[in-house]
Amino acid sequence: MTEILKKIFRLYIFALSCLCLPTACQKENRAASSIMFGEAQQQAQTAYDLADVQSSGELIAVTLSGPDTYYEYRGQGFGLQFKMTEAYANSIGTRLRMEMVSDTTELVRRLISGEADMIALEVDSSTLTSADIKSITILPNHWAVRTESEALAESIKQWWNPQLKTQYLAAEQARQNPTNRIRRHTHPEMLSRSKGTISAYDAIFIRHAQVIGWDWRLLAAQCYQESAFDSNAVSWAGAQGLMQLMPSTAEQVGISQMELLTPNKNIEAAVKYLARLQTTFSDISHRSERIRFMLAAYNGGVGHIRDAMMLAAEDGLSAQSWNNVSPYILRLEQPRYYRHPKVKFGYLRGSETVDYVNQIMQRWADYRRMALPHSNVYPHDSSRQKPSRVRPRSEFLNDSIP
Repeated sequence: MTEILKKIFRLYIFALSCLCLPTACQKENRAASSIMFGEAQQQAQTAYDLADVQSSGELIAVTLSGPDTYYEYRGQGFGLQFKMTEAYANSIGTRLRMEMVSDTTELVRRLISGEADMIALEVDSSTLTSADIKSITILPNHWAVRTESEALAESIKQWWNPQLKTQYLAAEQARQNPTNRIRRHTHPEMLSRSKGTISAYDAIFIRHAQVIGWDWRLLAAQCYQESAFDSNAVSWAGAQGLMQLMPSTAEQVGISQMELLTPNKNIEAAVKYLARLQTTFSDISHRSERIRFMLAAYNGGVGHIRDAMMLAAEDGLSAQSWNNVSPYILRLEQPRYYRHPKVKFGYLRGSETVDYVNQIMQRWADYRRMALPHSNVYPHDSSRQKPSRVRPRSEFLNDSIP
């Protein structure tokens, strides 16, 4: 009986010690659990396949930026590889998230690590290491997926048809043809020189320009550059109306797609977007410089303009000067610059953006010589009295800006 009590006592002491201090056995079990959990994580990551992509609702592809691969214009993706990958994503019922990297080494690293599901670029096996070749599968269209993603690879093979590339290439070339960039009816730059009337929309420009403190003639100059005063204009990228707004941009500022072709709403949406750009570039203290940057961002996108500002600053130039930054906007058409490791938004039709700003500034200067700040709202109606009001902010702009 005494021996039994001793054993019970020893068991009690052992159990108590287990509650107070972790035993070596417990440590080993915890470490083993951790290893097993890590292996499970790694296995789950490497085995990520078609069903997982479809379940997530998103296909993540990586590529290099370029006019023939992927670039953004007014918030929309374009480029041959982007359009083909988007079509494949749609075919499997997912949305596409396209991400850019600066070189092929990073493309492969992101794929193998599981940060991306596929490489949306024509991969050349001669540029890969033997380890990379074992880890990835190059498909008939030269895209690449992880070796473990067998179902995804088979799905792309079944979807792919060599004629698809021909079709999408023709569509991209048509988009880049200057004659196809916008469908519009061109109106005169001045509706009546003798009366100082720029367009049929002058009263709308005057009303909305005051929101951002602009001379209304500057807004009119931008409108002519966008649509030549055609309220039904549609661009190759899908921009609509007088101020050529993308439907997604209009929705961000509270204007529906149905309202976009209405002159008043279209101009209202553009001014709301310009107000956002004014805030975005509030770090540019000089008003005339800020106007140029706002116009450039309206055309090319904020991200691209910030990339050019970064490149200028890296070369020791003031990034608040349009004359300093505009050459770098032009250089974003060159691979050396749009694939720079610090450039986040890649390729840009830089020449189009710089020309856009220059044309608007020159036309604004012309309008200021031909149209008075407000008299053209009531051209030749002496019976109608102009309302008395406080001098609007839009008139505060210095006449020497251009």
